[in-house]
This record gives sequence, C-alpha cells and structure tokens, in this order.
Amino acid sequence: MTKRFLVVVFFFSFVITQAQNVYNHTEISILTIGPGTSLNDAFGHNGIRVKTPYTDVVYDYGRFPFNDPNFYLNFARGKLLYSQGHSPTYPVIDYYKRQNRSIREQVLNLTTKEKQDMHAFLETNALPQNKDYLYDFFYDNCATKIRDVAEEITNKNIQFNTPPDLGEYTFRDLIQHNLQWNSWGSLGIDIALGSIIDKQATPYEYMFLPKYIHLFFNNASIKTTGENLVTKQETLYSKKEVKQEQPFFSSPIFVLGLLGIFILGLTYKDFKQGKRSRWLDTALFIITGVIGVFILLLWFATDHTATANNYNLLWAFALNLFVVNQVLKTQPKSWFIKYIKLLIILLCLLVFHWVMGVQRFAYALIPLLVALTVRYVYLVRYYTKSK
Repeated sequence: MTKRFLVVVFFFSFVITQAQNVYNHTEISILTIGPGTSLNDAFGHNGIRVKTPYTDVVYDYGRFPFNDPNFYLNFARGKLLYSQGHSPTYPVIDYYKRQNRSIREQVLNLTTKEKQDMHAFLETNALPQNKDYLYDFFYDNCATKIRDVAEEITNKNIQFNTPPDLGEYTFRDLIQHNLQWNSWGSLGIDIALGSIIDKQATPYEYMFLPKYIHLFFNNASIKTTGENLVTKQETLYSKKEVKQEQPFFSSPIFVLGLLGIFILGLTYKDFKQGKRSRWLDTALFIITGVIGVFILLLWFATDHTATANNYNLLWAFALNLFVVNQVLKTQPKSWFIKYIKLLIILLCLLVFHWVMGVQRFAYALIPLLVALTVRYVYLVRYYTKSK
C-alpha cells in the first residue's frame, strides 16, 4: 500500500514538474491585426498567441455564427452571440497576410504560473459550454476580452498607463478615425448610433479598439514589480500600401448633394409656378418617416447600448409616416401647417444639438437637411396662401 502511494506521489510530482518545465519555455503574446477593407473588419482584430515547446495556437474572441438562420435577427436585436475560438498560428498569419493586413506581436512578461493559468483559462473558455458571450461593440468585444483576460489571470496586477499624446476623443471620434468620412459605412453609423457615443471616452475605454490594445499594452507595467508588461514586440507582417480610389460619384456627399439640389430646384420651380409637387412631398415624408421608425426601433426595441438618445429623429421624424394622407390632399387640415412648422423647429433644434456638442451628425447629411428646411418653409408659405 505504501509503495503504491509513493508511486502515485512520484507520478504526480513528475507531471507537475514537466508542466512547469513546459511553461518555463512558453511564450504568451498579444497579436494585433490591422484594419481590413470591409466595414466588418475596418477596426482590426486581436488574439492571444500561446507558443509552447509543442504547440503554437492563437485564441481569439471574434467568431460569430454568420450561417446561423437567426444571425441577422439577433444582430438587429442586439443579442448577437460571439464566440472564443482557436486556430494554429501560422495559418492565421497566412490568412491575414493574404488580406494584406498588418500583424504585430507583443510578448507578455508573465510568470510561469500565469502562463499556465492563461493557457488553462483559454482552453476552458474554448469549451462548447463556455465559448459564447453576448457581444457589445464598446464594452465586450474581441479587443476588450483580451484586456479582461490579461487582468483576470494576473489578478489585476497590470497598470495601464495613459500613453503620451493620446488625445481626448468621444466614442464616435474613435470609430470615425477608422472610417473614411464620405463613405456609406460612416454615414450609416452616424445615423444609427445616438448621442450616447458622443461622450468623451476614458483612456481605459479606448481599448474597445484593437489598435489601442496594442498601444496601452506597450505602455503598461506590472504593479508589484514596476516592470514593463511587454518584454519584446515584433511586426510579423507590414501592410503593403495599395492606393484605393474613393469613387466620388457614388459617395454619400455626392448622392445626397444631388438629391438636395434636386429638391431645391423643384421647390424653386414650384415657387415660380405657384404650385406644389405632391409626389415629392409624399416621397420625403415616407422616407424620413421610415428612417425615423427604424431609429426608434433601434433605440427602444433592441439591446444595443449605442443606439439610445438618437437625435437624428429631429430630421427623420417618425410621425411623418403617419401624416402622409395630409400631404396627399389638395388642402390639408389646418393643424398640418402647424405640424410643418414643428418640423422646421426640430431642424433648428438639430443644429443647436450639433453646435452644442450633444450629438454629432454626418456631414454628408447637410445638403439634405438644407433642402428639407427650404422645402418645409415653402410648404408653410404655400398652404398659408391657399387657405
């Protein structure tokens, strides 16, 4: 019995010693992938690389079930589940090289036990029952997960120092830094997301973007020792600069500018002829009303945190959809003139919100907003004269 016990003790001692030897020679690093060409990957990506003497694997929290039949419904409702996954390192590197996306690596200054704990944590997190999490673009995404895992494994022994010359930005600023302002993706984000993202982000909150994970980890230190968190860094692939032409004639500023000029031109023609193009007003009220309903649904009917308090409703007024019957009439009810005056006041409030910094709106909307204002003023004049 004693011999058997001694054998068991020896066996477990040997296993523990071998595991420690493995993690003595293990490197754990953060990979930061640069932006891609589509809106989906415009903000970059992060992963954790675990390189042992026997394996070399990248773990990341950016997997999502695109083929799930409920994917779009869950995305719209703000209930999209993302997953942790893992893949061999070199196929991952080759994949992003083919996409011409930069790859930077930062080796972390972890103890042997922390390396072992990190690896065990990631493996446990990868199990089917643990891998899914409820995605949030600002507070729980592929970048913030990297920061949170590092803090958990080190028992919050990381001091994230504010990098020099960081700058003070709102969440909207940080998003738009990664987008071309005159793009449909930028316009869509500015319309869909509310004033809640126009508050200034704290330096710690900057780490919802992968590039700031890289920047903050570079400047981080270990609280108990004062040593740098990153022992070495390396660029595994540098993006080859490819000149990308932005097609101006299909850009938002051109399309909406053309639409604005068309509305203004038709309004001037109506003014000269003393008439009203009923079909134009019907189209404007339907379109702005539909957009307004969409914004309200994003605000109140979903779990998206960033779509609240959206003052795009001041121009995309949802009630427009429900007063179209008045637009279709030759002589609407008298209250409809007051309603149009309300729309003009709302547009003035939009300018006030913009100037005061309550919410920033898309610059590409300016031609449309000017045209809507002029059209509404003309409608008030037209209906008042025809009473």
